[in-house]
Amino acid sequence: MVARLDLYKIFCEVAKCQSFSKAAKELYMTQPAVSQAVMNLEREIGIRLFTRTSKGVILTNEGQLLFEHVNSAINLINVGESKLLESRNLKAGEMRIGVGDTISKYFLLPYLEIFRNRYPNINLKIINRTTTELCALLKSGEADIAVCNFPVKDPALETRKCRDIHDIFVCGEKYRDLCRSRISLEEIVRLPMILLERKSNSRLYIERYMSAKGFKVTPEIELGSHDLLLEFARFNFGVACVVEEFSQEYLKSSKLYKLKLSEEIPPRGIGFCHLKSVSLSPAARKLMEEVERA
Repeated sequence: MVARLDLYKIFCEVAKCQSFSKAAKELYMTQPAVSQAVMNLEREIGIRLFTRTSKGVILTNEGQLLFEHVNSAINLINVGESKLLESRNLKAGEMRIGVGDTISKYFLLPYLEIFRNRYPNINLKIINRTTTELCALLKSGEADIAVCNFPVKDPALETRKCRDIHDIFVCGEKYRDLCRSRISLEEIVRLPMILLERKSNSRLYIERYMSAKGFKVTPEIELGSHDLLLEFARFNFGVACVVEEFSQEYLKSSKLYKLKLSEEIPPRGIGFCHLKSVSLSPAARKLMEEVERA
């Protein structure tokens, strides 16, 4: 099994480099040794893994399938080894944090500043993705911990809520008269709606809530960031669904106005996610403690 693991590591490096010679340089091996290792692996498992081309090598369909699983496993092994090397007093190490742009800007950054000041020798690697993508990175071992939009329902992940957030609809001056009285969801869906792209957890939450109430969500504009939602609403393109806690600058300065719904959208949360099957690193535990202590 140990010998097979070494072959898998070489296989993954060749797949990433798409070249035996480049992989050999990365692995500090000779090219013939790398080629022989791949041939040995192909012979042992009885499958051709690469197609040779004039420019290098590419994975076969079977090779691609194997790579997706083996690469994730090797990433997890590397994570385990690196955590063993971390000192308990956090004088060295790396923490890979997955987080979306909006949560970074409006929630996590102050805590990262505190953490960096207390533990300056911990290298922070910030990975910006959607919640769905972050969950996949956690399970593949490419992130140690993530701060996500809830709900997150994945049996492989442990979740811990940090705070509640509230989804609201906001508008600019053109639609300000709508704020004079309470407005129903039925009236909301008739307006030009501005929402996040469908791949976001926030968008899915709103869609599911509205659907449960019997309303189909058909936005006029779909955007990739919370800040763009605020700006498009400010310039009167329609009413935008945003997170109230992350929109205070616009609301307090009257750049935007909150619509009073006849039935408020239930609160949801943001919080930490990590693999249940893998122990948190000392650095990740400390970051969680900093946030929970605040």
